[in-house]
Amino acid sequence: MARHAKTEIRAFGIRVLLSRHPEVRKLKRDNIPTNHGNKFWTSSWLLMDYFRHQGLPRRARVMDVGCGWGLAGIYCAKKHGAVVTSVDVDSEVFPYLSLHADINRVRINTMRKSFQGVTGNHLKNVDVLLGADICFWSSLVDPLKKLIRRALRSGVGTVLIADPGRSSFEKLGKHFCKEMKGEILDWEVRRPRRIEGQILKVTSEGAGACA
Repeated sequence: MARHAKTEIRAFGIRVLLSRHPEVRKLKRDNIPTNHGNKFWTSSWLLMDYFRHQGLPRRARVMDVGCGWGLAGIYCAKKHGAVVTSVDVDSEVFPYLSLHADINRVRINTMRKSFQGVTGNHLKNVDVLLGADICFWSSLVDPLKKLIRRALRSGVGTVLIADPGRSSFEKLGKHFCKEMKGEILDWEVRRPRRIEGQILKVTSEGAGACA
């Protein structure tokens, strides 16, 4: 473990290369993500821990929206045998995702789309829609509301959005709790370090549990 401490993290059964790793530094010379896709966002660990405890049916069809480097989806593929499609508006993140898929020995499908660009046809064969750190601006609340509603109408059973607890995320969560379709789960992990946050869980059956 110490041999890898400076350039990578190993937790939840997957490898994550840090920005100083030679392979990541090599990618950064030619691939420059915009829209905050230049690093791995930590709320993905919350989703990994959620699935570690709650499980995920094998061969579940998962869509990871605003995927960035795609670690939450990669975890689902590696540890639960999920069929994963990772979606991001910025194609410059996909080389970083491919690198991590390769070192974790999984195959991930990718699709370049905005939240608005993910249609009902894209969602109709999806079981779980997930996202980590994707509601970081207030301007993203309405597109995400519409995406989640579209997902439920298209037959997606569960939507999971993880976040440290930004005000924009709280607004999104309260909307679905008010509609009696969502619940906010306080979540904490202690590896690879202590990370606290929340997971918005929205299901087709509804839950309606808000603090």
